[in-house]
Amino acid sequence: MTAEQRTAQTYRYEKWRALSSGVLETASSTFLMLIAVRWFQAGAMSKAMVAGGSSVGLLLAPVLVARVEMLGLPTARAAARLAVLGAATFVVMALLPSLWVFVAGSILALACSSSMVPLLTQVYQENYPEQRRGWLFSRTFMVRIAMAAVFAQAGGWLLSSNTSANFPGWAFTGGIEHFRWLLAGFAAAFVLAAFCLSQVPSRALVAAGASRHPFRALRFARDDRVFRTTLVAWMFLGLGNLMMVPLRVEYLANPHYGVTLHGAAMTAGAIALLTSVLPNLARLVLNPLWGWLFDRMNFFLLRITLNFGFMLGILSFFTSGSLTGMVVGALLYGMSIAGGDVAWSLWVTKFAPPERVADYMSVHTFFTGLRGVVAPVLAFQLAGVLSLATIGWLSAGLILAGSLVLLPEVRLGRTARPGTAMVEEVSD
Repeated sequence: MTAEQRTAQTYRYEKWRALSSGVLETASSTFLMLIAVRWFQAGAMSKAMVAGGSSVGLLLAPVLVARVEMLGLPTARAAARLAVLGAATFVVMALLPSLWVFVAGSILALACSSSMVPLLTQVYQENYPEQRRGWLFSRTFMVRIAMAAVFAQAGGWLLSSNTSANFPGWAFTGGIEHFRWLLAGFAAAFVLAAFCLSQVPSRALVAAGASRHPFRALRFARDDRVFRTTLVAWMFLGLGNLMMVPLRVEYLANPHYGVTLHGAAMTAGAIALLTSVLPNLARLVLNPLWGWLFDRMNFFLLRITLNFGFMLGILSFFTSGSLTGMVVGALLYGMSIAGGDVAWSLWVTKFAPPERVADYMSVHTFFTGLRGVVAPVLAFQLAGVLSLATIGWLSAGLILAGSLVLLPEVRLGRTARPGTAMVEEVSD
């Protein structure tokens, strides 16, 4: 198969897989937390565990990459196996609706989705040409974003008790008790993802050396200064951002905070609108622009620009005290996450040797998972003693600190592959 054929086949099946990714994104961003709060009335620790499910998968990514390398599995085929496991997990959750099954299943299912990220990044490195990688990735991500917006709206209607009022004549009456249908939908999305991944051309990973240590890839953070500096900056900004993601649903769904719409408690549909639909509409519009900029712009300047968007979005959502402020915050978050999607998923391709992209990405996802596990626990514990507005300001401060760490690197732009001389490059 020629390089052009690999690119075309990968792009074709990635567009189909993006449909399933959009559905599964609503699970992690909105619906699993909403079900935990509204149906199971979960405590702070259970909610933090549900919110941290994706981060567990990211934390274990170096172990997964090492295992796939040892077994000699093609990367896309290994990712397909994880998708099958995720589908089975959601089926069990739908059949056995108890709190402990829901929490454990949420962690496992979301971990299956997130842990495959380094494997997929290696696929993009191999099958997408460097000069078009950001653009191709962003085009498939547009499908994901659109599907996430549509499914979030549909899921919100399904779980809203006023569904029949919105659609007179319908025999069906929505309500949170229908959450098992959503879990079945998430299982079906994983099945589609497994099929698409099985059709994507990929190769086995190149052995990283004689060491069998499952976390051996972490040495790249020690040996590569620019990589290490970027990881430190990302730890600050990622911790600040991830603290606020689960608190968005908590803020709108928990009666303790008194957030209302026209004097009544927020419906599931309204919560989905503010936490998923509006951000995804903003992402859909701007994602191609950020993909184009990723291929051309100074990476560090791009990252700092996105950071300021996250800061403003958090402050608007949590400190305005108005519906208008929450809408503006949701849109700013969506605009920023549109660029974050591309930057987070592909940035290591600018720094890592081609054969080591999965290893570099596994280190990046490991630290993302570390802060992702800590952030929800810290957020919900802080919410017990501080106002969410105060936590929002703390989060903004962390993101600002991460931006300051990156400022000295702006002049470097993109760097040469490790092992070669540094190349100073001006942003275009």
